[in-house]
Amino acid sequence: MPSTYALILAGGSGTRFWPLSRNARPKQLLNLFGTDTLLEQTISRLEGLVPVENILILTNSLQVEAVREVASMLPAENIYAEPAKRDTAPAVALGIGLVAARDPEATMLVLPADQLIQDTEAYHSVMRDAIATAEKSDGLVTIGIKPTWPCPSYGYIERGVASEIDGLECTHPPAEVTRFREKPSTEQAEEYLAQGGFCWNAGMFVWSIPTVTSQLATHSPELADFIGELRDSSDLDTTVTERFPGLTPISIDYALMEKADRVMNIEASFDWDDVGSWISVAKYLDTVGDDNQVNSPVSQIDSDHNIVFNARKGSHVALLGVDDLIVVQTDDALLIANRHQADAIKKLSAHLPEELL
Repeated sequence: MPSTYALILAGGSGTRFWPLSRNARPKQLLNLFGTDTLLEQTISRLEGLVPVENILILTNSLQVEAVREVASMLPAENIYAEPAKRDTAPAVALGIGLVAARDPEATMLVLPADQLIQDTEAYHSVMRDAIATAEKSDGLVTIGIKPTWPCPSYGYIERGVASEIDGLECTHPPAEVTRFREKPSTEQAEEYLAQGGFCWNAGMFVWSIPTVTSQLATHSPELADFIGELRDSSDLDTTVTERFPGLTPISIDYALMEKADRVMNIEASFDWDDVGSWISVAKYLDTVGDDNQVNSPVSQIDSDHNIVFNARKGSHVALLGVDDLIVVQTDDALLIANRHQADAIKKLSAHLPEELL
């Protein structure tokens, strides 16, 4: 698909997986599963779907060198560092502008770099249908994940009637999006699942450049003007450096998706995990003893439901009479936390020495 592009968003911080992750090497740049990093997997999944020369990565100045090392298969000019932190809407607008400068009629995928998806064949099937939907319609396309439990940490998408699109033939038919729902309480999430017709918002979007620029012109003129400047610029780097830091920080959902005239949703048939904490990683580790999940040999006595991730070569972890711990060891730091506070690990960043961030 020579006119198809992909923008991979690969910024973020390294707080949730400390001490393995750091500001310069967050989740998507870690080898958490004994194979490639999540960023490498994201790039590999696009093989056969998007030409490698059409894959762009947007990161930040702290991580750009590490991203270049991991994404060495891409042309160097396809990896960009944001000159300032401005949330997802300006970041996505930057990506749209970069694609528009190359091909103003292109179709574009926007993808997070830090999600675990293992069924590439099913992924290709869904994304091909999303591309076809975007090309044959005047709408923006989202990918949704069928909820498996009432998670309060995800945004939700309410699906409406089936979309009517002339000439569209696909395995995964789109539905019109009724509305986006922000992260709910557990009780609200339970109601969504009981009602049906809701999916998790995976942060994956597909659209044609003409459609998305038209919608931004209506609903976010500041970003539309920025895209136009990039499309017509004779010096992209200078334009980005001068204009990007002044853009209003706002999420792509608030700036565009919740306001757009037509948004459609395709429910994914592939496996999906956003790997949000050490609890998520534990599902993919080996199990020893009484449900201890580990990535390396561990000695244990009377110890249950612990997570051990040892990244320090030549060291060994032993557990004695302890339950429900997260133990993460690196060359320069050791984390010992209650597994029920896995989501709170990010709060440690305010209390750590700067050299460990």
